[in-house]
Amino acid sequence: MDMAGLSARLRLFLLGEAGPKHLPERVGIAIAREQHQGEILIICLQVWAVTTFAVLYWLSPKTFPADAPFRPVPWALGLYALFIAIRLWLILAGWMRDWLVGLAIVVDILVLMVTIWSFHLQYDQPPAFYLKAPTLLYVFILIALRALRFEARWVALSGFVAVVGWSAMVAYAALGDARGMPVTRDYVEYMTSATILLGGEFDKLISIAMVTIILSLALLRGRRLLERSVSGNIVARELSRFVARDVAHQIASADHEVHPGQGEQREAAILFIDLRDFTALARSLGPDRVMGLLGEYQMRVIPVVQRHGGSIDKFMGDGILASFGAARPSTTYAADALRAVQDLAQELEDWRRARRAAGEPAPEAGFAVSSGPVIFGAVGDASRLEYTVIGDTVNLCAKLEKHNKEEAVSALATRATLEQALAQGYRPARMHEIRPGRQVSGVGSRVDLCVLLP
Repeated sequence: MDMAGLSARLRLFLLGEAGPKHLPERVGIAIAREQHQGEILIICLQVWAVTTFAVLYWLSPKTFPADAPFRPVPWALGLYALFIAIRLWLILAGWMRDWLVGLAIVVDILVLMVTIWSFHLQYDQPPAFYLKAPTLLYVFILIALRALRFEARWVALSGFVAVVGWSAMVAYAALGDARGMPVTRDYVEYMTSATILLGGEFDKLISIAMVTIILSLALLRGRRLLERSVSGNIVARELSRFVARDVAHQIASADHEVHPGQGEQREAAILFIDLRDFTALARSLGPDRVMGLLGEYQMRVIPVVQRHGGSIDKFMGDGILASFGAARPSTTYAADALRAVQDLAQELEDWRRARRAAGEPAPEAGFAVSSGPVIFGAVGDASRLEYTVIGDTVNLCAKLEKHNKEEAVSALATRATLEQALAQGYRPARMHEIRPGRQVSGVGSRVDLCVLLP
């Protein structure tokens, strides 16, 4: 393997799979919004921390001399609170820039380091005194806070500034003592006197650096995952407009990747809706008017079908194929389909009335329902899949809709479907006429039909 391949594999191992090379603008906006909220959260946590420290400072007994020449904590907390307030105002006003985030990080670490540095003045001790202050642990909080923005660069900057700052503190303590360089290798002496154990300070620097590196790697991996997830979520939300809601749920909840040829046999009802004489009508209208008519018609049909538990399988020009109990198993599939026909008839009649009042063409609709076993599954190939229903029940439904003209009615169903719907709780508004032994074109045997709408 060449060096380029090895480098790529190492990068994949450390950082994870890369996100999209070019993020769509709306994805970038979604991520920026999360980062904006993360910055507000950081400021809120800092406000809480400053308030807590101020309360603890004023309530706790003071161990430093009453005549101490310098008391840095109130000044540090006050100035830091003012800086936080300015940042909060700027970000709420929509004026938060990268350089200001970087400045905030430097100020955060600087305030902490200066406060620790001042301890030797406050307690009138040599500089090595402040190196033992447990206050240094707060640097890990400041580094971790930057993880809330999902940007590794700010965590890395926090860690870098902290390492540089503490190195400067150690150097000042080692070189700034007028009594000489107070360095020792004796741990007991280090713990009981104002001396410096270089190995101990090195451990602190290594700890800060390692925490920074680990958090940065986690964020780099997380950021890539975030970009893929946000992109995938937006794509899924957009694609859900092109497939039925129940089909989208079926794909999302599948335990394994969907492959062509997978399918299940289910008991379901099929509903076919078609506009009468639409082909001839479309030839007399312009493209915009044709698409406008189809859009209005489909917007009337889809909500009614979904309200009754149905799923739109496909649009075929002016034809709409819907299923009940296929994409989502149901024990009332036949009853749901017939109830849907009743409501669709009223909905489309209202639509036709409105179009006639506006002087627009208003074609009538035909309906057909059949029920029985269907196969619900994925067809296509690895690059293009489609969930659909197939089987004799589907074919019969399509033929029944065409047979409406032969029977001079608007909606037909098989007698078996009506009986099944009645058993499932369907209560028609009026008695449906039964027409036994009808010959439907393309169907080998005679079929007992039920007239749903005259």
